[in-house]
Amino acid sequence: METHAHAADGSLPATSDTMCDRIDESDSAIRAFVTESETNTERRERVRQELRSVHARWPVAGSRPPLFGVPVAVKDIVRVDGLPTRAGSLLPAEVFTGGQAAVVDRLREAGALIAGKTVTAEFAMSAPGPTRNPHAHDHTPGGSSSGSAAAVAAGMVPLAIGTQTVGSVIRPAAYCGVVGFKPTARRIPIDGVIANAPSFDTLGIFARTLSDVSVAAAALCDHWRTVRAPERRPPVLGVPDGPYLERAGAAALAMFERQVAALTSAGLPVRRVSLFPDFERNIGDLFTVNRYEAAQSHAEWFPRYGAIYREQSIATIRQGQAISREQYAQGLRRRQSFRTDVSAATEEAGVDVWICPAATGPAPRGLASTGDSIMCLPWSNAGWPSLTIPAGRAANGLPLGLQCVGRAGSDERLLDWARTIAGPVSPTDL
Repeated sequence: METHAHAADGSLPATSDTMCDRIDESDSAIRAFVTESETNTERRERVRQELRSVHARWPVAGSRPPLFGVPVAVKDIVRVDGLPTRAGSLLPAEVFTGGQAAVVDRLREAGALIAGKTVTAEFAMSAPGPTRNPHAHDHTPGGSSSGSAAAVAAGMVPLAIGTQTVGSVIRPAAYCGVVGFKPTARRIPIDGVIANAPSFDTLGIFARTLSDVSVAAAALCDHWRTVRAPERRPPVLGVPDGPYLERAGAAALAMFERQVAALTSAGLPVRRVSLFPDFERNIGDLFTVNRYEAAQSHAEWFPRYGAIYREQSIATIRQGQAISREQYAQGLRRRQSFRTDVSAATEEAGVDVWICPAATGPAPRGLASTGDSIMCLPWSNAGWPSLTIPAGRAANGLPLGLQCVGRAGSDERLLDWARTIAGPVSPTDL
């Protein structure tokens, strides 16, 4: 990860300007960032000042924190002191005022520079923002963390923060060909984040390499523990056969089977396990809880501002309003049963890491939709940590990702094991 050190003469380097230059040059086409001003001079001056501040706070190289001088983009549902939050909507910024998010506090304590706010689908739901996929501008970058994934993929920043409720980190990371990491639910505090469905909402990380994700995760996640060398061993990989895996498209499945063959040839143990036999019911249960909570999150704003909500957001909230408290409570009970069943099946099969496609296929053409989150759904329902690594390309040249999922609380092991998994399947040096 590029950091911003002093120049040889002791002056501050021009690297903050270089980062702003990259954004100015690339973002007119990609549209990953929320505009700070018509000329973007405000961003340049703000980042310069942040760079001066981190140098003043940590002047000695040996004592600098892990993200010293690293520019980080932040999804525009996360409150950042000094920058307005609009959540991808037309609602007035004052609706979203409040204290800075805990994750931004941690970024700044780790020495990071806030490069700016990135585009999100409206309220982190499904109404897309204007962001383009850097690999093909007429294809979606995914969502709802569209701007964060695209900003990293386009080389504008080395690191970005997003959120995932169902598939909003893993899917855009796969579509944009970068590494995406969604920790165990609540491993990064969500204070100061505009809620979608609070019992699912999880902060996540985008980067170009596994190493960069690991450094950021250690700085941002609660109680991070370094995996020691004696604990390292090859993971037992599980393939979740059945109705879930069958939801992937032909291109994703064909590439996935090639990835499984490559991992097997590399000597990693792979076990095929029938999983999620009631997958259609699992889908219904998740959306019962999700939609109900989304409606509750907007119970104050929607009556006042519903006329300026976008069509997709209105539909989500209306669906949630039609769900009774009793149906919601039943959905929560079923979710807990689902989590118990998945844990038991994983334990019985002796699986360390489940592997599967990160999305149903490459990024779809068009910008009217953010794509299908179904390949992320069971893992988000379980609250388990998941990771996508770039792994091959579809026939049209667009990236595909391999999703790796560990048990709740196994985030450190998952990232460590991912290095072993990435070797045989990744097209790049991660």
